[in-house]
Amino acid sequence: MPLPYTPATAKEWARASMRGIWCAALMPFTADGALDEDGFRANLRHWFDDLGIDGVFVSGKQGEFFSMTLAERKRSFDIAREEAHKRGQRVICSCSDQNMDVVLDLARYSEATGADAIVVHAPILHFHKEQDQTLLGYYRKIAEETGIAMALWSHPDSGYLMSPDLCLALTEINQVVAIKYSVPRPMYRELSERAGDALLVSTASEDEWLDNVIELGWRLYLCSSPPYLLQTKADTRMREYTDLAFAGDQDAARKVSASLQPVRDALKGTRPSEKPHAHQKYWQDLIGQRGGHVRAPLLSLTEAEQRMTEDALANCGLKVGC
Repeated sequence: MPLPYTPATAKEWARASMRGIWCAALMPFTADGALDEDGFRANLRHWFDDLGIDGVFVSGKQGEFFSMTLAERKRSFDIAREEAHKRGQRVICSCSDQNMDVVLDLARYSEATGADAIVVHAPILHFHKEQDQTLLGYYRKIAEETGIAMALWSHPDSGYLMSPDLCLALTEINQVVAIKYSVPRPMYRELSERAGDALLVSTASEDEWLDNVIELGWRLYLCSSPPYLLQTKADTRMREYTDLAFAGDQDAARKVSASLQPVRDALKGTRPSEKPHAHQKYWQDLIGQRGGHVRAPLLSLTEAEQRMTEDALANCGLKVGC
């Protein structure tokens, strides 16, 4: 499946195509640990058709890629691509891994099967205190081996944060088109202001999304779980405030966003620190999606934690019914 761009035109394609609200998919597993393909398809259809989500990030940290086999990750790419493309939506496949051969295998597979783009997070670099030259070589190697558009991802779990200067240096790679920049706001604001058309800058914080649309001119939310945890078919306030902000109606957008605060508080306030995946999946189950189970070594919620989540959801004002 040929890509709709060349390495030389990847940045131009991204500016035109990578827009709107993109979510990071949680991966539903059955009680015996199998990939719940039917549940994943049902979630994708709901996200695209009912919630108006524009793109999906597949098999990243939210998707428990660290517990999945290579075959399962590729299968998740296939399912997401099929459901997204039949609706004219986008899919970005997480090829992140500590093993470079795995990263390249997944990147080549994504390119060959028609994914829109890939994302590769900055790897953990044991014993490194200065890592810029290593990362320049790392991402150059991926770009040399494939022609697919690539998003970077910098987050504290790597043990370091990529500096704005390094990110700007990486934009010299044709296929580097975007970054999910999970860093303090001053850092991503600086990068956004300096990068111009060379790089789409985004961060996963829904709390800051509206301010970033209004103050920084962002048009891409890349990406996490709030787009489908804070919304239901009967209550699409994130989509609503985003569209209002895109249209320039800032006051109305802020009013709608503020109305979601009790939902945000309920979701975050009941999440055990060691159980983010299990908690979000249980919340999905409660609002009519297929959350399913987590895989070891991740922990499941206790009955008391489930009850607390149920109570918070029931009293936060999110409309769950059709």
